[in-house]
Amino acid sequence: MFIKQLYTKCLSEAAYYIESEGEAAIIDPLRDIDEYIQLAKERNARIKYIFETHFHADFVSGHLDLSNQTGAPIIYGPGAVTNFKVHNGKDGELFKLGKLSIQVLHTPGHTLESTCFLLKDENGKPHAIFTGDTLFVGDVGRPDLSSGDMTSEELAAVMFDTIQNKLLPLADDIIVYPAHGAGSSCGKNMGPETFSTMGEQKKTNYALQTQSKEDFIKTVTSGLDNAPAYFSINAKINMQGYDSLDTVKQKALTPLNIVEVKKLMSEDAILIDTRHADAFTPGFIPGSIFIGLEGRFAEWAGSLLPFDKPMILLTEEGKEEETVVRLARVGFDKIQGYVKGGFEAWQNAGEKVDMIVDIEADELAMDIPHDPNLIVVDVRKETEFGDGHVKDAMNVPLTEMTDIANIAQFEDNQNLYVHCAGGYRSVIAASLLKRQGIHNLRNVIGGWGKIKEQKTIKIEKEASVLN
Repeated sequence: MFIKQLYTKCLSEAAYYIESEGEAAIIDPLRDIDEYIQLAKERNARIKYIFETHFHADFVSGHLDLSNQTGAPIIYGPGAVTNFKVHNGKDGELFKLGKLSIQVLHTPGHTLESTCFLLKDENGKPHAIFTGDTLFVGDVGRPDLSSGDMTSEELAAVMFDTIQNKLLPLADDIIVYPAHGAGSSCGKNMGPETFSTMGEQKKTNYALQTQSKEDFIKTVTSGLDNAPAYFSINAKINMQGYDSLDTVKQKALTPLNIVEVKKLMSEDAILIDTRHADAFTPGFIPGSIFIGLEGRFAEWAGSLLPFDKPMILLTEEGKEEETVVRLARVGFDKIQGYVKGGFEAWQNAGEKVDMIVDIEADELAMDIPHDPNLIVVDVRKETEFGDGHVKDAMNVPLTEMTDIANIAQFEDNQNLYVHCAGGYRSVIAASLLKRQGIHNLRNVIGGWGKIKEQKTIKIEKEASVLN
């Protein structure tokens, strides 16, 4: 028996490679499938099955490309309806993999088709369970991303039954391998570990404790942040199908000269600058949007950018393909190419450039008492803001920065000092504000982490949210 967890930090996503006697199975593959193909090749194994635990909402799965390249069937649980050929495993159905077997456990609750896969050893003893988004370390999948017409409360009730009838009866020594870890928006209380055991989860996971169905429904459905906007788009893509990643890359990796870039931008193409924040703020192409590769790049791209518009990339040299792949993971397929020569080529062509003024937190502390038009714009989540913020600051979470109504409330005479927790989100926000014609702004380096060290800045905890 060979099991390898293939964890992608920027998405907090885990795919799995399982192998026995030269036969391999892949569970929940990402869209870029080379790693799975290469691993099987190195181990002289054949990929026999592709298992999908549910219709993923936070990334585009690699099931189609992987099936096309290997001939392996795509296996979903009961009730998964797709526009391409799959095998819908029946509850309890067994799939042989060398000396091992993988059993289908239909576990609706996160979504209706959600399914876990129970791995049994050569003696038929359960060894590990691949839980998808049904069970995480410390949490369960949120029930408000239904692929059907049920309310979150109705799905939570279904999840309660799943836990009681399918998960709690499992032996304590069974290893739990979920599809996500901490940082994913598919749950609200995930622990830092990427795997666990059923025994440990029975002791520590709030959702597996003894409680009434009514209390469980209330607990699981409360405290959920709004789902990222791209979740419904990705789920639909995974159900309906998509172009191969090779096709996307062939177009997206086209080098574009400055004339071509300007033409595309005049036709409403969006320019995404993925350089580090420190490289972006001193100079960038006017109208471009910063989303740096150093952060949770794909998630922020999916949350903030439209999927129906053409896109141009500006990256550090050598980062073009990585950028394309990471965007494709969340469903961006309309990338027209990248700026040949990067920002330097734009500068050398004598084109206009824009910039964002960076300031230290101590400069903010000095400016607050002397500038009556100073507005602190805090782009952290409302929960972060509520735990502590600059007195009289406006809270405009980054996810709401694309709402023109929010941005329109700023006055022309206001001087905006933008910050987040550490400095990544604030640069994204500043680029969005610049794109909307707001130029009286500064980015606070180090964000809240540095601001709260300033003894002269007044801090409060009551909310002051911009509506």
